[in-house]
Amino acid sequence: MAFGGLRAPVLSNTPAAVSLAVIVVGPCSACLVLVAVLLSPMTSRQVLGFWFRSDFKAELQTSPSNLAAQVLDEFEDEDIGFGLVDEKKASAVAKKLGLDEVDSIYIFADNEIIEYDGELAADTIVEFLYDVIEDPVEIIDNDRELKGFYNMDDVIRLVGYFKSERSPHFIEYDDAAEEFHPFVKFFATFDPKIAKRLKLKMNEVDFYEPFMGESVTIPGKPYIESELVEYIEQHDRPTLRKLQPHSMYEIWEDDINGEHIVAFAEEDDPDGFEFLEILKEVARDNTDDPNLSIIWIDPDNFPLLVPYWERTFGIDLSSPQIGVVDVEDADSVWMDMDDQDDMPTAEELEQWIEDVLSGKIDPDDDDEDDDYDDEDDDDDDEDDDDDDEDDDEDDDDEDDDDEDDDDEDDEDDDDEDDDDDEDDDDDEDDDDDDEDDDDDDDDDDE
Repeated sequence: MAFGGLRAPVLSNTPAAVSLAVIVVGPCSACLVLVAVLLSPMTSRQVLGFWFRSDFKAELQTSPSNLAAQVLDEFEDEDIGFGLVDEKKASAVAKKLGLDEVDSIYIFADNEIIEYDGELAADTIVEFLYDVIEDPVEIIDNDRELKGFYNMDDVIRLVGYFKSERSPHFIEYDDAAEEFHPFVKFFATFDPKIAKRLKLKMNEVDFYEPFMGESVTIPGKPYIESELVEYIEQHDRPTLRKLQPHSMYEIWEDDINGEHIVAFAEEDDPDGFEFLEILKEVARDNTDDPNLSIIWIDPDNFPLLVPYWERTFGIDLSSPQIGVVDVEDADSVWMDMDDQDDMPTAEELEQWIEDVLSGKIDPDDDDEDDDYDDEDDDDDDEDDDDDDEDDDEDDDDEDDDDEDDDDEDDEDDDDEDDDDDEDDDDDEDDDDDDEDDDDDDDDDDE
């Protein structure tokens, strides 16, 4: 996450409590020195963030650094640093740090590398970093914390009951939590009263899928780390999941056969809430279907993207919508809701989803419609061209007729001129006759 520039690498000996944005400008030996400093043992920082970027042009140099500054401004009292690594000019640094995906942010914390795959907004990154610096396992000690646990129904959660923090079974559980931190929420309790309310036995762990309400006990207790990791990896795609700003790209890339079923609904809106409850009911009834995964997007969480989604999908997000989207070309088909005041029933929604899964409803059909429309447009254009040609021919015929009429008029004029000439000749003959008569009269007088 360093961008190329004219500044030398910044290596600081400032106290750990001071935040520092590390600017890497490579390639040079100083970069390798910097890597050694960062990795041994992650310097004095509690958390280090690296933005692995490409094509750092002059106009982009201020953007990453400004974002880093905004993030670090929120952590004045925390041991957090931020670096920018240029793909071309600091490739040795990137390789040494294990940064393999360009245009990504990596977080180094507690010997773990966490890839941030969310919205590039300062407030979202800050919130994500706050989650990172929290302990991987949150302990539930009282009713208030238990209530908070139950209210987190939109994320994957695990909760276990152990004897103490020194229990080897809890240590295995904590090690597994570090593998998924902070994307999967791990909870634990050492209080038998809390465990009873959670219906947990000693060394037992329950898995909560988002919006499902009821938990599933992970089989095979007591567990080792690898068993917990394997179970979570097998169940990390919920039937219904909410698009979160801090993991939006990761969720979008986790498609099924190149498609997503996407539902838009504002939770704070009455219609949106009603539709969401129907959606949850359908998800609960079909949670055992491995091919069903619905992404719920609350437009209120992504105000800047709403115009783009409306324009791309041709929908109105002021009311709930559900459709199937092709992740490659964004072709989509959306459920026809005839009456916006009357949401579809669970049965109607389930039937629509079954049609999507069976292929009866396919976003690729949108391409065929476009092709058909294009053909119609071409036919219309051809008809227009034919009409234009006919009009041109008619115009030419009219022009020819006009020219013929003009010629006839000219001939008539010529005839009239000839008649006039003949009249003139007659007049002249009459004059000659008059003269002859006069001569005769003169002769008579003589």
